[in-house]
Amino acid sequence: MSVEPRFFNRELSWLEFNQRVLDEASDPTIPLLERLKFLAITASNLDEFTMVRVGSLQLLEAEGDMRPDPVGLTTSQQLKAIGERMQAFMTEQYRCLLSDLEPALTEAGMRRVSPNELNDRQTQHIQMIFEQEVFPILTPLAVLSPSTASATALAAASTESSPRKSKATKKKAAAKTPESFTTSSDAQDDPEAAIFPPLINQSISLCVRLAPTNGSSAPRFAIVPFGRNRQRFITLPADSGFSYILLEDVVSMFLTQFFPGETIEESVAFRITRNADLELQEDQASDLLSVMQEIVNARRQSDCVRLELADHASPCLREFLQSAVDIPDRWVFAAPGPIDLAAFFRLCDSQGFDALRYEPWPPKPSPQIAPSESLFEAISHRDVLLYHPYESFDSVVRFVDEAADDPDVLAIKQTLYRTSAKSPIVAALKRAAQKGKYVTAVVELKARFDEQRNIEWARDLERADVQVVYGVKGLKTHAKLCLIVRREAQGIQRYVHFGTGNYNEITSRIYSDVSLMTCNEDLGADATSFFNAVTGYSQPQRFRQIEMAPLGLREKLMEMIEAEIDHKRHKQKAMIIGKLNALVDEKMIEALYAASQAGVRIRLNIRGVCCLRPGVPGLSENITVTGVIDRFLEHARILYFYHGGDERVFISSADWMPRNLDRRVELLVPVEDKVCRRNLLSILKTTLSDNVKAKRLLPDGHYEPVRASTTGEPIRSQEVLYRRMSETIEDAARAALATFEPHRAANQDE
Repeated sequence: MSVEPRFFNRELSWLEFNQRVLDEASDPTIPLLERLKFLAITASNLDEFTMVRVGSLQLLEAEGDMRPDPVGLTTSQQLKAIGERMQAFMTEQYRCLLSDLEPALTEAGMRRVSPNELNDRQTQHIQMIFEQEVFPILTPLAVLSPSTASATALAAASTESSPRKSKATKKKAAAKTPESFTTSSDAQDDPEAAIFPPLINQSISLCVRLAPTNGSSAPRFAIVPFGRNRQRFITLPADSGFSYILLEDVVSMFLTQFFPGETIEESVAFRITRNADLELQEDQASDLLSVMQEIVNARRQSDCVRLELADHASPCLREFLQSAVDIPDRWVFAAPGPIDLAAFFRLCDSQGFDALRYEPWPPKPSPQIAPSESLFEAISHRDVLLYHPYESFDSVVRFVDEAADDPDVLAIKQTLYRTSAKSPIVAALKRAAQKGKYVTAVVELKARFDEQRNIEWARDLERADVQVVYGVKGLKTHAKLCLIVRREAQGIQRYVHFGTGNYNEITSRIYSDVSLMTCNEDLGADATSFFNAVTGYSQPQRFRQIEMAPLGLREKLMEMIEAEIDHKRHKQKAMIIGKLNALVDEKMIEALYAASQAGVRIRLNIRGVCCLRPGVPGLSENITVTGVIDRFLEHARILYFYHGGDERVFISSADWMPRNLDRRVELLVPVEDKVCRRNLLSILKTTLSDNVKAKRLLPDGHYEPVRASTTGEPIRSQEVLYRRMSETIEDAARAALATFEPHRAANQDE
C-alpha cells in the first residue's frame, strides 16, 4: 500500500501557481486587455522558470546527480513530469489566445493581420517599413548542415568563457571538434567561424531553409536573428480600430531581398531559452563586480534548455535546429501561434481601448502624512504603516528625498536589491553624498536578472562618493531597510524604513507590499547593528527586536510556532496566520504539521509555491491554504501568532524557503504600534475572507475556487482594500474641512 508523500514537489507546485494565473486569462468576466496581460505574465513567468529551475535540473541530470527530492522524485523523474506539464500548459495558453482572446479582441477593434489578409494599401505600407526600418538593420547568417552534426561541441565552443559548464558538456567537448556548421564559404579553414550563431536568449529569430545547389541534396539553412530591441508589433493602416502585423511575418514576406536568386523552401520563427543558473565562485572572486559582469555575458552563450518554434516547421528544419542547439524532443515546444507570448504585454497599453481594461485604481496618498508636514515630523509623532499600492510609494521616495536635502541629516544607509531604470531613490542617495552626507548603499549584485542594472548603479553611486558594499560574501542581501541618522535638538535620532518589497517605485504600483516607518529607539539601534554587520567585519550582535537570516530568523519562527503548540497543550486558544509568497522549507512545514496535530488552527495565504499538503487527516487537518491572484501581485509577508492573547505581528522580507532562511540576509520585524498592528490584522482578515479571487489548495495539489455561500456576500479582497483606503482618504479630507485655521498677521502675537 503506497504512502502519500508529506510534501508537494516544488516545481510542479510552481506550475500550478502559473496555471492559476492562466485561469485569469481565461476568465470571461475580466476585461479583454487584462486577460491578455495575464496570458503574457504566464509566458514571462515560464521563461524565468525554464531558465532557472529547468536549467538547474538539467545541469544536475547531466552531472549524474539523481538524489531524490522531498517527494521522492529523482532529477530525471522531475524533468519528465515538468516537461509533460509544460507541454500541456502551452497547449492551453494557445487555446486561450487563438480561440478566446484574439477573436474577442478582433471584434473589439484590435486585430492581428496575417500576410495573406493584407490589402493593397497595407502591403505597400509594410514594404516601405521593411525597406526603411528592417532590411538595413537585420543581418542574415548562412549556416551549413553536413550529414554528421557535432552540435554539442559547438555548444561547448560557444560557452568557452562561461563560469559554469556541466561535467557532461566538458567531456563531450573534449571528444569532438567544432566542425559541423559554418557561417561562411571559407569557414572550414577557420575553427572560430564554425559555431552556430550565438543567438540572444529569448530573442525571436527566423530559420530559413534554402533549396540545395550544385547538384547536392543536402539542405541549406540561414538564420535571421531579430535581437531584443526590434519592434515586434507593426501598426497597419486601417479604416477603424487597431490592426497590426508581427515582425516575423513581415520579414518572411520579403526574405528574397536577403537571399536574391535563392529558392526559399520554408521559413520558421523560433526562439531558444538558455540556462541562467550559472554558478558564482565568490571565494575565488577578487573583483565581484567584474565577475558578475562575466556571469551576465555568459548567459548569452550558456546551454540551451528549451527550443520553441512554429508548429508548421518541417521535420528537416526541426531536426536541424534541435541538433544545432543540442536539445532532446522533450524540450522542443511547437507553437500553433506566435511564439514569445510575453511580448504581448506591449499591446495591453494600446491607446483608445480603455473599455477593455480595469477601471483605474491609482495609489492614494497616505492619510497619516499631511502634504505640508515633514516626514520626520510625522514619524516622530507616530509609527507610519503603508500598504502599497493602495497607499502611494511616494512617501517612501520622499523619505529618502527629504533626507538628502535636510541639513540636519548626517547619514543615510540603505539596501538596494532591485530598483527601477531611473530610480529617484538612487538619485537622492547620490545627491546626499554630493552634499557631504555619509551615504552607504548595500547593492546586491547577485539579484538574478537585475545584475546588469545593479552593476551600473553601483558604479554610478561610487562615482558620486557613495560608499558601496556589494552585499555579503556567500549570501544575497534581500532585506529591505533604510536608516537615516539625523541631528535634532534632543540629540541624535534614527529614522528607519522597513519593507517587504523592493525600493522600486515602478513595481510598487502593481506589487502589494508593506512599509513601516518608525523612530522607535530599539528598531533604530537594530538597524544600526544590521548595517554594521553587513558592511564590516564585525560579528553580528544580538538584536533587541528584529531577527536576521541566516542567523536567528528561522529560530525565532520555530520558537513562535512552538509557543502556539504549548498554549494549545494547556487548553488555551492558539492560532497562526501567515501571508507569504512561497512555502517550501521542509523544517518549517514539519513545524506547522506538528502544530496542526496539536490542534493549533493555521490559516495560510500563499500566493505561489506551497509544498505543504493541507487538510490531510492526522497530518494537517487544521491547516487551510488559499491564494489570491488578482490585478495586483500579492507580495507582502505578514505573520500573526495569537501567543496566549498577547498577539504578535511581524512583517518580513523572507518567504519560508531554504534560500531565504539559510542563504540570504533577510529581516523579520515585529510591529508593536497598536494602530499599525490593527491595520495589518485587518489586511490579513480581508485577504483570508476573499471568495471571488481566492482559490483553496486541496490535499491532492489542485486548487478549487473559494466561493461565497448562497447567502454570503461576495468579497474581492483587493477591491475591498482599495475602496476602504479611498473612504479613509475622503473621511480625512472631510475632517480637515471641518477644522478652521485662521490666517494671522505676520507680526501678531500668538
